[in-house]
Amino acid sequence: MTVFIKGKDAFSFAFKQFTDTVYRIALHNTVNFSDAEDVTQEVFVKLLETNKAFRDSEHLKAWLIRVTINLCRDKMKKSNRETLVENVFSFRSGEEKTDIFEAVKALPENYRNTIYLHYYEGYTAKEISKILDTKENTVLSWLNRGREALRKELDGGFDDE
Repeated sequence: MTVFIKGKDAFSFAFKQFTDTVYRIALHNTVNFSDAEDVTQEVFVKLLETNKAFRDSEHLKAWLIRVTINLCRDKMKKSNRETLVENVFSFRSGEEKTDIFEAVKALPENYRNTIYLHYYEGYTAKEISKILDTKENTVLSWLNRGREALRKELDGGFDDE
């Protein structure tokens, strides 16, 4: 028997379990903390508004990730490209500049999201292909190209294991 998560139950569960994940994805796809917070809030508002039933927690998480990426994309379309580039390269975490974080954020969207979902969230290429609604081989190409771009950007300081 399949158990469906819906409505307030989905919201309560998702908010407790996935707020950090949604925020981190938003942070990787926007130019500042404020935008990431706005997107995170918008994602959970959309969850409250949907009548969608989720098969399980992974289905719910995949939906949240897709909505987060889409909302970030919409937000970034509205941003000025020059401001985006300036903010991406001046991002600071605490007192130290985080070179890897900056390099990942500077990647094209498909590479950035694939790298993030694989290395930060632990998804396989097959799982990422379902989340991003693309072919698994495309995801593998994006991972390889993203890693290569990171290697070049970080002057060989990125070890692939």
